[in-house]
Formats: sequence, C-alpha cells, structure tokens
Amino acid sequence: MKVARQFASLQRWLLVLLGLMCSICTVLVQARPATDAQTLPVVRVTDLPREGQETYQLIRKGGPFPYEKDGTVFGNRERLLPREARGFYREYTVRTPGLKHRGARRIVCGGQIPRDPQTCYYTQDHYASFRMIVDKP
Repeated sequence: MKVARQFASLQRWLLVLLGLMCSICTVLVQARPATDAQTLPVVRVTDLPREGQETYQLIRKGGPFPYEKDGTVFGNRERLLPREARGFYREYTVRTPGLKHRGARRIVCGGQIPRDPQTCYYTQDHYASFRMIVDKP
C-alpha cells in the first residue's frame, strides 16, 4: 500500500515536471521577436516566377482569385514578418505547375486596402522564409 502511494506521488510529480517543460518550450518558441522588414531579403516583381508575377498582378487588380483561401487573413504565427494587428496581412496562392493542390508558394500582402497593399512578401517554402517584394530596382 505504501509503495503504491509513493508510486502515485512520483507519477504526479513527473506529470507536473512534464507540463512545466512543455510550457517552457512553448514560451521559448512563441517568444521570438517579430522580424524587422529591413532585415528580410528582397525580390523584384520581375524576378518572381511567372506564376508569382501573375498572382501579384491579380492582387493589384483585386482578383478574381483561383483559390478559395486567397485573400484570407494571414496570422503571421511564425513571426517572420513585421508585427502588425490581426487582419493586416492576407495570403494568396502562387500556382505551382504540375500540382493539383495549392502547393507551398504564397504571396502575403499587408495593408488596409487589399488591392493597394503597403507591402508584400513572397514565400516558396510555405512560410518558412520570406522575401520582401519590391516593384522597382
């Protein structure tokens, strides 16, 4: 009986310790500071893949967009883009030839007027990295 109580007590302490470790890991991952736009690499519109240029032009025209999720809010959970209020960023799919699904390429734009964004970013690896899109060299 005494051994069973000690084992139950040990189990409780292990669960508490595991929970504490998970909490610390979560805080460390979430605590990453927002990226400064000046530190991101840049890409000219003309250097985007053809499909990226087409998507960028559709954004500027206000659509129509081929994918249902195009124009939806991008949460910036990865915190790789500069910190902004929720709803500032919107994501758009850049078609990948040969794929029947959306693929990994996206353009994320931010601003109050979706067809006239303040800034846009291109990712070819599904939000693992971004390059700021510039219109002029």
